[in-house]
Amino acid sequence: MLLQGEELSQEQEEYVEKILFNTQRLSGLVGNILLLSKLENQNIPMKKTEYRLDEQIRQAFLSLETKWTEKEIGFQVELEEVKYTGNEGLFMHIWMNLLDNAIKFSPSKGTITMFLKQEQDSVKFILEDEGPGIEDDVKSRIFDKFYQVDGSHKAEGNGLGLALVKRIVDSAGGTIKAENREYGGCRFVVELPIQKDEAI
Repeated sequence: MLLQGEELSQEQEEYVEKILFNTQRLSGLVGNILLLSKLENQNIPMKKTEYRLDEQIRQAFLSLETKWTEKEIGFQVELEEVKYTGNEGLFMHIWMNLLDNAIKFSPSKGTITMFLKQEQDSVKFILEDEGPGIEDDVKSRIFDKFYQVDGSHKAEGNGLGLALVKRIVDSAGGTIKAENREYGGCRFVVELPIQKDEAI
C-alpha cells in the first residue's frame, strides 16, 4: 500500500496490484482457517445479543454493492422484521458468504431473490440465484473445507466460505441446504431455531 503512493512504471504498478491482491487473499484464507478451527474445537465463546436479523442481512447486501452493481444484478427482496438472539459477529459471515457466492455465480443482469420469514419456532432465510446451479454429484461436498464447485471462480475464493457457514449454522442448532431450482439457478435455505423466550 505504501508503494502505491510512489511514482511507479506501469509494470511496477501491475506487480504492486498483484502483491496486494494475493496478500488480501492470503489474509482472508488465514482468517477463515483460524475461525473454522475455533468453531470446530468450540473455542469461540458464544456471546449472544438480541438484534434485528433483517437489518444485518441488509448490511451484508449493501456492503457488497460494488460487486452486484458491476454485474448489473437486480434483487427481489422480502425481509420480515425479525428479532434474533445470537452471535452477531459470527452470523454476518453467513450472509456475506451466501450473498457473495450468489453474486459470483449469477449471470450479468441476472436477478437474486432473498426471503426472510419467521415461523412459529424458527426463522427461515432463502436465497436464490439464476446461476448454473449445482451438479448432483457435488451437492454433498459443497460444505467441505477447501472444496470449490466451479473452476472458473477458483481465483476468487479459497473453498472455506460454505464450510464456515455450515459450522456457524450448526453451532446455532440450525440447518442449511442447497438445491437446484426447477427453473434454473440455485437455492440456499437457512433455518434457525428461535427459543420460546426469544420470540417476538
